[in-house]
Amino acid sequence: MDELLREYFAVLVFLGVAAVLGALMLASAGIVAVSNPDSEKVSTYECGFNAFDDARMKFDVRFYLVAILFIIFDLEVAFLFPWAAAFGDVGEFGFWSMMVFLAILTVGFVYEWKKGALEWE
Repeated sequence: MDELLREYFAVLVFLGVAAVLGALMLASAGIVAVSNPDSEKVSTYECGFNAFDDARMKFDVRFYLVAILFIIFDLEVAFLFPWAAAFGDVGEFGFWSMMVFLAILTVGFVYEWKKGALEWE
């Protein structure tokens, strides 16, 4: 049992150092950071409208178009990287299935472009 504990001692030291460093970084950020909140800094900025308005208000369609655009590029990267890493092993079927996938994503991108999602006013 003593030998087993010695083998895991390095892991415990690593976890201890990581916990201490994490606590030090959080504490230093709380001490050093300047805190001057005003109405502009604490206002909503992510979605474009106040969070405490009517829940049934209409959204601008551009928010949805930007979300679709994000999904298009996110899916492309998520599937294209592993495919490229194993390109030598996928064969002809894997190549053409990825081309179909990229064609579908291209159609989605062209749809976004035609709807004007890339032109924000």
